[in-house]
Amino acid sequence: MTRRSPRLARVLSGALAAGTLLTTAACSSQDGDRDGSRVSGVTASQVAGKRQTPSPSPTATLSEDGARAALITEADIEDDWTQVKQTEAEDWHDNLLIGTVDVSDFLTAKTDAADCQRLLDSLFGEDFLGRPSGVSALRGFTQGDSRLLYQVASYDRTDPQDSLNWMATLPQKCAQFTATEKGEQRTVQVIETSPPNVGDAREGLRVTVQGTAGGTQATLTLDIAAVRVGDDAITVTAGGLDGGEQDSVDQAVKLGTQRLKDVLAGKTPSSNPSTFD
Repeated sequence: MTRRSPRLARVLSGALAAGTLLTTAACSSQDGDRDGSRVSGVTASQVAGKRQTPSPSPTATLSEDGARAALITEADIEDDWTQVKQTEAEDWHDNLLIGTVDVSDFLTAKTDAADCQRLLDSLFGEDFLGRPSGVSALRGFTQGDSRLLYQVASYDRTDPQDSLNWMATLPQKCAQFTATEKGEQRTVQVIETSPPNVGDAREGLRVTVQGTAGGTQATLTLDIAAVRVGDDAITVTAGGLDGGEQDSVDQAVKLGTQRLKDVLAGKTPSSNPSTFD
């Protein structure tokens, strides 16, 4: 199945020989609640029952200029990340994230297969938290075979908390499943991660996909974090063929959330970010 979502969040793609875009694998599980929407080892209905009432943003509406000002810079993340052109970040895709989920993996809960399909489609496209109802902005960075995509968006007429609640169910629903594209099978595994305790609510995942693309065996690892601040949210996706980028995701989440809060409060984000703890 091929799906090309309209642009908001382009997900990292690792390119290998012959221009083949490759994918990920990893599985484990972490337990523990944290402030916000994190609920581990529960059903979708249980998560929905625990959902928070969205708190109002410090200001009424995030403007286009504000969304751009809230984007992180190279100074906000560790290591040797290099910012790429806007058009390049907007065109990122990973073809190994294209695939039809094998429903037979979900004999007792076929609705789970639909959630796992949504996961793959959202990662391939640009709408991990759903299409924003307000303004949005994104920025991309590269480091070796890894890519980091940072997005800021307003959901003033929808509810980003619903998507965070959905994310919280995925480590249980989609712990491991199979997806197939053009006869090639990929094993997808999903585990829970714990982003820094910032914003009004937050969720984190590590998604890995193992499979063969163009005759080449590959593993792509993606670390994903989303943070809600009122009706606005940031989403960070980072990783590649060399593995995950959890430290960089945590750094981006921590400082990026503060940038968004500053913008919403009518302040200018600091050009000298704090050192990552």
